Amino acid sequence: MTAPLAVEGPAAPPRSNGELVFAAPWESRAFGMAVTLYDSGAFQWPEFQAALIARIGAWEAAGPAREPWSYYHHWLAALEDVLTATGTLTPDELDTRAETLTHRPAGHDHGHPH
Repeated sequence: MTAPLAVEGPAAPPRSNGELVFAAPWESRAFGMAVTLYDSGAFQWPEFQAALIARIGAWEAAGPAREPWSYYHHWLAALEDVLTATGTLTPDELDTRAETLTHRPAGHDHGHPH
């Protein structure tokens, strides 16, 4: 991984004993997508960090009416922001892909024993 992850500050991913922490499989997938797209040159890391900080800042500014805290919801939203801002995906393409993923059955990417 070549993404220059922040260790501290608002853009720093959750860690425990120095290791990245994911509460659900989708979080690690969202993390991996962002790093892989960065590694492939789809965007610059400072762009992503700025989008992530902006998403977190908007959440903080929402006050009591805001959604419950989820670092990786902000991470994924920032990735969507960057991908549409760079023209990698149009908002319609992003919506179509999200809809497709939403309708996959639980465990779709895990092998089933025969």
